[in-house]
Amino acid sequence: MKTRFKPKYNIRKGDQVVVIAGDDKDLKKPRTVLEVLVDDAKVVVEGVAIVTKHTKPSAQNTKGGIVKKEAAIAISNVMLWDGKQATKVKREVVEGKKVRVSKKSGEAIK
Repeated sequence: MKTRFKPKYNIRKGDQVVVIAGDDKDLKKPRTVLEVLVDDAKVVVEGVAIVTKHTKPSAQNTKGGIVKKEAAIAISNVMLWDGKQATKVKREVVEGKKVRVSKKSGEAIK
């Protein structure tokens, strides 16, 4: 995704999200974001899009073999979880700091 300006997303590493599209869709089960790939507009979410990778033996992994790990999914396929429900996010300035605020409940997201 080559653009002039770097996009800003409301989802960060460590946030709780729900998957709203795809094979792992579950609107009631929040999961943790492991990594945000800003340039590709993707996120790696714990327990979602599991792929098997065949690895050769190396110095770190002397056995090699088949490794299961999470693959990246589109950031548009996840929605932030505010503690009670999935919600959209808006940004507000509170005491000179930008804070993420849930549009449904109106509470700040930590």
